[in-house]
Amino acid sequence: MQVLLLEDEPRLGRAVEGALLAQGYGVRWAKGLEEVQEAFLELEPDLMVLDVRLPEDPDGGFRFAKEVREAGYRGPILFLTARDSLEDRVEGLDLGGDDYLVKPFHLEELLARVRALLRRGAEAKASRVRLGPLEVDLAGRAVRHRGRRVDLSLKEFALLEVFLLHPGRVFAPEELAEKVFGDGEKVGAVKVYVHYLRQKLHPEVVRTVPGGYRLGHEP
Repeated sequence: MQVLLLEDEPRLGRAVEGALLAQGYGVRWAKGLEEVQEAFLELEPDLMVLDVRLPEDPDGGFRFAKEVREAGYRGPILFLTARDSLEDRVEGLDLGGDDYLVKPFHLEELLARVRALLRRGAEAKASRVRLGPLEVDLAGRAVRHRGRRVDLSLKEFALLEVFLLHPGRVFAPEELAEKVFGDGEKVGAVKVYVHYLRQKLHPEVVRTVPGGYRLGHEP
């Protein structure tokens, strides 16, 4: 597991880095916004621990979290800060944070929170499916294509989910009609919704093959 740490205070940064390394995590310690931006692109971290207040920006950790969330990062984010007001906590969570630890803190508590966030992250990943540039959160019913959110109707998502859960399998139109609409006679509706998926995602996301349809991918 790779952890990206943003902390400008040397003594605290060394302590957190050492505690994480002792637990077997890979750690990249960045001491400022420019450094953390470069590290993020190189590391693709499983979790980020971000100090909120930085010398160059009193809300630097918040701003960086907002940027990476908008760019599509879905890993857990833990904020470290001396600001413990309700407004600050709410702001941090609204900007994409998953947890908030107020300074000073015990390293044992930080490690416990990191473990909990990584467990939750692993559970969330288990419900995600990637198909080339297409990323689907089956549990959250969320779809992103090349980082862009795509809104699907319930029936469109249900149809896509059938294909994603059975990659490589060919489905007859009657079988898809039964699975999605509960009526094997609605073959015409299946054709319409296959067309919708191709329009919203990519023409190759569902392929027409002998015997019916199967999951495809972008060339």
